[in-house]
Amino acid sequence: MYVLIDGKKIAGDIKNEIRNEVNVRASKGLKIPHLVAILAGNNPSAETYVANKIKDCEEVGFRSSLVRLDENTSEDKLLDVINSLNVNPDIDGFIVQLPLPDHIEEKKIIEAIDPSKDVDGFHPLNIGKMILGLPCFLPATPYGILELLKRYNIETTGKHCVVIGRSNIVGRPVSILLSSKGIDATVTVVHSRTRNIAGISRQADILIAAIGSPGFVTADMVKTGAVVIDVGTTRVKTAETKSGWKLKGDVDFENVAPKCSYITPVPGGVGPMTRVFLLQNALLAARLRDSNR
Repeated sequence: MYVLIDGKKIAGDIKNEIRNEVNVRASKGLKIPHLVAILAGNNPSAETYVANKIKDCEEVGFRSSLVRLDENTSEDKLLDVINSLNVNPDIDGFIVQLPLPDHIEEKKIIEAIDPSKDVDGFHPLNIGKMILGLPCFLPATPYGILELLKRYNIETTGKHCVVIGRSNIVGRPVSILLSSKGIDATVTVVHSRTRNIAGISRQADILIAAIGSPGFVTADMVKTGAVVIDVGTTRVKTAETKSGWKLKGDVDFENVAPKCSYITPVPGGVGPMTRVFLLQNALLAARLRDSNR
């Protein structure tokens, strides 16, 4: 019988820990962390994510602000907003919610963010420090995945971990973190050009699906007793809900779960951890600013 990895519960525990630290900060007269989200356009998923992040801030006692820009906002205008937040001492960290409108170059926007306020952990400087094992802001989703494995006491040392997907947001950084000292997994990354993905994935002690294809991982791709972490969150149309859609993961949960030792659900698995580790990074940013004040 598999164990369901409850990301929602673990994220709740971590929120309590963050809230307690915020209360201690307040009692000592230290600054309350202030997190800002920039939302350009009206992508429905982005709207939902930002609303949830603002709610998360309220729950842990952070200050939060939303900078809303319309779909036709110029790249220069967005860069001006980013520069104003970079130099504002009241802002501890901020995110630019993706995806951006097509006429805005994502790479240029990410590189414009002050690395010391890059709580998404996407800036090249933070990625470089992560690769070198130096202190930095880690990308929230990989950070959350590692914490789930840790809090469920899932052994990683010497285990074969297969990561399906090579995105800069999840696949690549989580593969680097899993192979780092102290975690010590042996990591294989497969992607859309990989031959015999199923044969490789069946070797995995820990399988991380982050390819963005609903139901991609089927039971024949998973060995008995594997740990399966499903990062997928694709909106699919359905008549089962009032909204007309539901979130579906990259794993065919119903058929894969019986073969697993541990598995994450969608929703309620990795998603809540991504959100809470954005808060964790914002708290870290506030701590670092304490030492510079």
